[in-house]
Amino acid sequence: MRAHFPFLKRAGAALLLAASLTACGFHLRGSNGAYNMPFSSIYLAFPDTSSLGNELRRNLRAGDRVVISPTQQGAQARFEVLSEARNKAVLSLNNLGRVREYLLTYTLVFQVRDATGNLLLGPTEIALRRNLAFSEEALLAKEGEEALLYRDMQSDLVQQIMRRLAALKPPASVPAASTAGTTSATSPAGQ
Repeated sequence: MRAHFPFLKRAGAALLLAASLTACGFHLRGSNGAYNMPFSSIYLAFPDTSSLGNELRRNLRAGDRVVISPTQQGAQARFEVLSEARNKAVLSLNNLGRVREYLLTYTLVFQVRDATGNLLLGPTEIALRRNLAFSEEALLAKEGEEALLYRDMQSDLVQQIMRRLAALKPPASVPAASTAGTTSATSPAGQ
């Protein structure tokens, strides 16, 4: 009985900590699936047949605050895909020289611009990797598992994109040039 007492104390302390955090309203940012985007409309430069683009559109529309613009004109933000690649490489071989494990990678490089073409987020690469154990006896099952792993990486990729989009800081608005005789505090001296 005494051997279980320290464990019960730690479990009780963890339960008390969790209860106090939830009671004060604490939750992880984006943990309820909603993100506060710094823009109200976005253009996604994905082909219509892109499964990644379609999943990103669904996630952005789920928030009810962002409109997916069909054209670049009128969109406050432009999501531009610089490259997207899926790769499969041999990770290890068995003692007979046959493939035992593959390394699956899914890489996306993108950037985000505002309506005037200014970079809100410079070229950003997200690379995901998963190991796939391989067996010639279960070839069809392993092909299904590979497709499932790519779908899982795609969902993870979309969530990482959503977090990066939510963290964007829109550029500060430039004061109107109609105020003659005043200078901007950010302009260098002598200009």
